[in-house]
Amino acid sequence: MIILISGASHTGKTALAQKLLEKYSFPYLSIDHLKMGLIRSGNTELTPLSDDRALTEYLWPIVREIIKTAIENRQNLIVEGCYIPVTWQKDFDKEYIDSIKSYFLVMSESYIRKHFDNIKKFASVIENRLDDDCTIEGLLQDNMQLLELCKKHNTDYVLIDDEYKIDIEL
Repeated sequence: MIILISGASHTGKTALAQKLLEKYSFPYLSIDHLKMGLIRSGNTELTPLSDDRALTEYLWPIVREIIKTAIENRQNLIVEGCYIPVTWQKDFDKEYIDSIKSYFLVMSESYIRKHFDNIKKFASVIENRLDDDCTIEGLLQDNMQLLELCKKHNTDYVLIDDEYKIDIEL
């Protein structure tokens, strides 16, 4: 089983991946770790500040093939990061798709407005964010944009609206 976890920044992707690792003992791949390894090793001219679209175009083909390899070897894997495109299904044949579950985390406008202080407070709960330039306006824009893309491409998403409570059962 492959579990894809994506979403806008600060939606709890890494925390959810850690929770699932502890619950199911599935290993997880942080696309951010892969990104930084490729950047720090000099294997790309992209930087941590590069455009998300450019990073997705560079990283997704690598991650996609890692996913295929894990499925072919009947291995479980959690893959988390914002560089999973909402159109991910178009890159896989049915035999692969049957082994993949995806969860795109989206915070509603009301959730962001009510809980912004907590969103900032828990930003480094798993990984240390060195320069956290998170703003309420940026969160609103990123989450609404992702919600529209998920709807447009008929991609499943988890709407975080009233309280932050996500439990994935396999």
